[in-house]
Amino acid sequence: GLKTVAVTAGYITDTARSEFYSVMDAANVDLKAFTQTFYKRLCMANLEPILDTLVYLKHETSVWFEITNLIIPTHNDDLKEIDEMTRWIYKNLGSDVPIHFTGFHPDFKMMDLNPTSAEILITAHKIAKDNGLNYVYTGNIHHAKTASTYCPNCNECLIQRDWYELGEYHIKDNKCMFCDTYLAGVFPNSKGTWGRKRLPVSI
Repeated sequence: GLKTVAVTAGYITDTARSEFYSVMDAANVDLKAFTQTFYKRLCMANLEPILDTLVYLKHETSVWFEITNLIIPTHNDDLKEIDEMTRWIYKNLGSDVPIHFTGFHPDFKMMDLNPTSAEILITAHKIAKDNGLNYVYTGNIHHAKTASTYCPNCNECLIQRDWYELGEYHIKDNKCMFCDTYLAGVFPNSKGTWGRKRLPVSI
């Protein structure tokens, strides 16, 4: 079956990386921020290995991968940083790698911070789209417009999302049903029955 994993890419050593990803079909990589200061202070790690692994995934493997960036108020919500990060993604990974900007909520050791505002997530979405990225999403907010998938050619809504709920679905044979443009990724011909429910997963 399909093998997928969510990873913090920087914790995989160079020697293990090739073997690790050789058995993966898909991965979701946390790009937690775009400054070394953030990684050292909050993660006790380094930014460079994460960027290196993203480039490796794009150019050395057939793994389908997506990027998640949790925007944390006062830590990585600077618009200049978001601009620089999405420009780097476009330049080094291309326009078709999806990025998910998700909202932070206070928990565990970061109870002193406010939740991420919808405004900053929507602004991050706009910055990424303006910088040429085709598949940009917001998460942890109710905002169907920025959570949905659009055709990069005709800009019609292909997958309408509102949190876990799916609405319109206009993809067939991995192509836009409006203009026949081939879409990056792997899509079924129908949206299925996923929604607000929990299903068991065998690992």
